[in-house]
Amino acid sequence: MIGLWLALAGGVGAVARFMLDGAVRRRWPTDFPFATLLINVTGSFALGLLAGAVAAHHLGPEALLIAGTGFLGGYTTFSTASLETVRLLHNREPLRAVLYGIGGAGVCLLAAWAGILLG
Repeated sequence: MIGLWLALAGGVGAVARFMLDGAVRRRWPTDFPFATLLINVTGSFALGLLAGAVAAHHLGPEALLIAGTGFLGGYTTFSTASLETVRLLHNREPLRAVLYGIGGAGVCLLAAWAGILLG
């Protein structure tokens, strides 16, 4: 039964990512991948918050598995962030690529840490 909940949560997370990505791109049309950055930062924060809450409140591992691996795994996207970094390099924008690739990873780590502290 866990597998079914995991798959359902992953599907919902993927749809949430798709919807937010489209909304951000419509609101702020640019060639810089702000939408993916926003999605990955908010997802990292949410996973940190969830992990902190599970540890602090002794919730079962199912909460972290379904919401973290399922929903947030479907919501966030490392592969798209990697592709967008390479795309910036391909478009001869090395500074933007480094800022996005390394800076984005750093901001995601800080967001996850903040989430754990608040959880």
